[in-house]
Amino acid sequence: MGVRVRVEGVVQGVGFRPFVHGLATRLGLAGRVGNDARGVFVELDGDRDRIAEFLTRLERDAPPLAAIERVTVTGRRRAAASGDGRFLIVASERSGTPRTLVSPDIATCADCLAELADPADRRYRYPFVNCVNCGPRLTITRALPYDRPLTTMAGFALCEACLAEYHDPADRRFHAQPVCCPACGPALELVDARGAPIARGDDALTGAAGVLREGGVLAVKGLGGYHLAVVASDERAAAELRRRKRRADKPFAVMVAGLAQARRLCEVDAAAQALLTGGERPIVLLPRRTGEGAGQGVAGPVAPGRAHLGLMLAYTPLHHLLLAEAGAPLVLTSANLAGEPIEYDDRAALDRLGGLADAFLTHDRPIHLRADDSVARVFRGGGTLLRRSRGHAPAPFTLAWEAPRPVLGCGAALKSTFCLTRGRHAFVSPHVGDLGGHEALRAYTAGIEHFRALLGVRPEVVAHDLHPDYPSTRYALGLPDVDLVGVQHHHAHIASCLADNGEHGRVIGVAFDGLGHGDDGTLWGGEFLLADLVSYERAGHLAPVPMPGGETAVRQPWRMAAAYLAGLAPLDDDAAGATAVARRAGARWESVTALARRGGPAAPLTSSAGRLFDAVAALTGVRDTITYEGQAAIELEQVADLAERGAYPAGVARRDGVLVVEGRDLVRAALEDLDGGAGPAVVSARFHNGVCDLVVRCCRTLREETGLSTVALSGGVFQNVLLAGRTVERLECDGFRVLTHAGVPAGDGGISLGQAAVAAARDRLR
Repeated sequence: MGVRVRVEGVVQGVGFRPFVHGLATRLGLAGRVGNDARGVFVELDGDRDRIAEFLTRLERDAPPLAAIERVTVTGRRRAAASGDGRFLIVASERSGTPRTLVSPDIATCADCLAELADPADRRYRYPFVNCVNCGPRLTITRALPYDRPLTTMAGFALCEACLAEYHDPADRRFHAQPVCCPACGPALELVDARGAPIARGDDALTGAAGVLREGGVLAVKGLGGYHLAVVASDERAAAELRRRKRRADKPFAVMVAGLAQARRLCEVDAAAQALLTGGERPIVLLPRRTGEGAGQGVAGPVAPGRAHLGLMLAYTPLHHLLLAEAGAPLVLTSANLAGEPIEYDDRAALDRLGGLADAFLTHDRPIHLRADDSVARVFRGGGTLLRRSRGHAPAPFTLAWEAPRPVLGCGAALKSTFCLTRGRHAFVSPHVGDLGGHEALRAYTAGIEHFRALLGVRPEVVAHDLHPDYPSTRYALGLPDVDLVGVQHHHAHIASCLADNGEHGRVIGVAFDGLGHGDDGTLWGGEFLLADLVSYERAGHLAPVPMPGGETAVRQPWRMAAAYLAGLAPLDDDAAGATAVARRAGARWESVTALARRGGPAAPLTSSAGRLFDAVAALTGVRDTITYEGQAAIELEQVADLAERGAYPAGVARRDGVLVVEGRDLVRAALEDLDGGAGPAVVSARFHNGVCDLVVRCCRTLREETGLSTVALSGGVFQNVLLAGRTVERLECDGFRVLTHAGVPAGDGGISLGQAAVAAARDRLR
């Protein structure tokens, strides 16, 4: 019997051909296996029963990094290529449009770490050890199929020993494309801030650790770009890094060697351990340890005033070696100038980061596509992503149906990503960041072109946000020969939650975030939608309040406190919280309050939930001004008393057929509590519980009116796990089915997926 088998999915760069070779050989089957533009092809000759067993085990026993989407079996007329009863891995077929899927980069496996630490092994202390089960993938891939000549390893010819491993079916480096060793692979180099050589090889590693121990800032070339590192316990070095990066408050991430170090710094439960040790190796936000010995090993400037710490485990051999040499946890933060994406090009890094780093630990394996670290939080026994990048991208999402034409979702302006569809797959890019600067926009457009070529698609439908001034919108509007689809920001949020969960039916969508352009031209952000992937209806929202100073109010939350107070009775101005925030604002308070009462273009109305959180953060004295997005709400969450179950009430009225929630009621209740002597911890908890309560009450009303019992929660406000967790718990107790995010962020990092899903669904109906 002879058959041809087509395997599609993530089946290149994950050890699939060696697995097929071993399986066929054990079953005594002849034939061949190879990569091509669509995935993996297999030709088999042999006994019918053994071929049937092969097909069963092909999917059941596939390599752990593989993700099989489809297996197609057809008859085959011509004989297998071997012709002598053998089963062979053959050269890839490069013709045709790429249709296969690319694997994300994978953290170093246990077998490679064992070699790294074994003095008798030829890869002892070699910073680029990898095998078919781990190592770089997306970031070194220039084109498909995934073969060494089409990666940035093409310039490193295999030595005899590595070549033997590469061709040995019994070796775990059998057809591992990045395979290398000290004799034939990339090499480390330590250079100074001007690029002058200091040391190479193992001496470079030793010298780099010396820079760290002496309190210097070291730039380290990783998988998807450069990081800046200092010893995490070094107060002066951490403060200097913060000064050089002009990063006033935003916390730095800390890299640790293993779980033992992680547990000395943070509370690590089973869910956190699973996130930390998975092949994706994200930064995981974890509660800092309290009590005796807490705080040791992490200097104050690393995460000032934060109850959580962003921890990640070493994920490359170089990181493991550097941590061992330094002998302590390291701050590891993206190497970039403020507002720009992570640097990944060697020359550009030296040119642009010379003022930030004292030395560079670099190497000669090029990075083809930048990818920042992913960021996750523990949520209800699992994980939720705050930033989806290295380790996750470009693993695809499966749409509810196949899109008739390729779609590009252009994303938002902040925390930006883009999304390309091909058939039923939606590919979300690694995190790009805020598109306000030239470098970020250049990275964004270059990333789109690389993904387009890698996936072999030319977008015919382009989805964009309704905000005309988003750089991503302007990019979309400038593309020739495409059909443009404007997607309302909060509809995109709910659609991203649907796509994240493999859903497409109509739901009650709760989209709470900072700001989004509404289809009526006003600024939305506290929305209750009745939505599916095709359309939506605005069924409710927070009562609009002015934003005195427009965008300035985002950076200065005390202005939102003034705006909310301006809408309350005059007596409330004398409350303790109002008096305190007014005193801190000084002479500006009266003019801003007057601006809020007057309204107009300088104080546009917004229904934003994020701005409501800002107002309460300012009233409680938690945060008057911010230095990074969401800071006030983040700090308000972390001060909340988790044992407090009281909740502030908010009135809900129906106006013109739409539910309108009075956020001012929550502010008034907070003021009364503050006036009565309640502290920020109690006020924050009662405010969070009040927001949870108003969500549940509005969802109940909408269920009664529509019969819908599924709720989708999305938007950056629901990255607050206190709010999200209690809201989900309450809704589920009330009989609702609740959809939340897991594979793509609830914030603007998921917008591109939602846009693409909406545009694809609408394209089916044209």
